[in-house]
Amino acid sequence: MARKTDQDCPICGKPVVKASRPFCSTRCANIDLGKWLGGDYTLPGTEEADPEEMIEHLQEQTRH
Repeated sequence: MARKTDQDCPICGKPVVKASRPFCSTRCANIDLGKWLGGDYTLPGTEEADPEEMIEHLQEQTRH
């Protein structure tokens, strides 16, 4: 099997096409966009932020 390089599409592994970079096609770019919109790409966290605490924190920051 061929070694994956920076010039390979991150979705399917085919060579990158300049017009669709960093993907090989519009199809793979759309698949990637769908993953972003669907929440597939997330960073692990310990807990969900409390919206009220966030508002309080922002208000404190703008007072200083």
